[in-house]
Amino acid sequence: MNPRERFTAVMHYQPRDRCPIMDFGFWEETLTIWQDQGYPAGVDPDLFFGMDPQWRMCGCIVGLWPPFPTLKLVDEGETEIVQQADGVIVQRGKFLGSIPRHLRHTLVDRDSWNAFYKPRLRADDPLRLPAGPAWEMQLAEWTRPDRDYPLFIEAGSLYGVARNWFGLERISEIMYDDRPLFEEIVETLADVVVAVLEFVLGAGVRPEAASMWEDMAYSGGPLMSPKLFKQILAPHYKRITATLNKYGVDIVFVDCDGNIELLAPLWLEAGVNTMFPIEVGKWKADPFEFRRRYGKAMRLMGGFDKHILMASKEAITCEIERLAPLVEEGGYIPTPDHRVPPDVPFENYLFYIEEAKRVWGKGLANLKPTGKPEKRG
Repeated sequence: MNPRERFTAVMHYQPRDRCPIMDFGFWEETLTIWQDQGYPAGVDPDLFFGMDPQWRMCGCIVGLWPPFPTLKLVDEGETEIVQQADGVIVQRGKFLGSIPRHLRHTLVDRDSWNAFYKPRLRADDPLRLPAGPAWEMQLAEWTRPDRDYPLFIEAGSLYGVARNWFGLERISEIMYDDRPLFEEIVETLADVVVAVLEFVLGAGVRPEAASMWEDMAYSGGPLMSPKLFKQILAPHYKRITATLNKYGVDIVFVDCDGNIELLAPLWLEAGVNTMFPIEVGKWKADPFEFRRRYGKAMRLMGGFDKHILMASKEAITCEIERLAPLVEEGGYIPTPDHRVPPDVPFENYLFYIEEAKRVWGKGLANLKPTGKPEKRG
């Protein structure tokens, strides 16, 4: 089977030769630090570790267009203050930086929404829906009958990007102090997504899945009440998933960090049927528990506690074998539950990949060997 066939079979509980062996990715600093431990510079990690190719993304722009100019405002040595493409002013580390610290927001109220954000979210913007030779070349690749890799289409965000634009504190106030504004923002975001999906899928593209991003939970649960979720977000998720389903796209991912226990069934009801990354480590989630509660209607991706990659090789093998029955059942692709951080030893990650190939990959010969560096391009 090729990667496209394998992905489709796994996510639909069909017979397959093995599970895909892939990873969500690595911190940029991880690969840099691993160079001192034996990882060759300038080598594609998927090729070096012999993993299956990642899915590729298709579609058009579903976010702000044009973006705000990215500006470096202050150089502070190890940190810097910048304006991001979403209009947020942040302080970020230059190396080993994680989540930037928000300092100031362009979006604060209805006036700033009307002035700076709403004009950048026109669903009919011709630059959002391209034409010409470049588009025709993309379309030809995405619709190629012998395409052998999984293709995902971006299906946007209804809460996560707005939370970034406002900041968590302000959006939490807006939902109650100016609910009509929050509802307008959600509807506008959904309008853009539906228009882009109709354009791309209407042109004949048939991706294997759609991908959303929200990050609307923390250790204690969701960042907005399930009641408001059902009233405001769910109808627009249903618009998006109905559009996808109309064109045969029935696997819809949502990438949301934190404890999603109260949100998962609401997403599932709205047609978002695949949860990622399954926060095994910090929030103590478990893919087996998701399967027990929701059955095969809910697909899963992630679920390998990345902290185990810092532990012993015995612990790594134990966790890989623990997940094997769920891998065999299908509807589940195991990966570390976030990007691999730089405190994971290179030697441990090599061991993890080999064990994953042995157990989840069934040791089949069509898996690439690890450690055969191939240059990009």
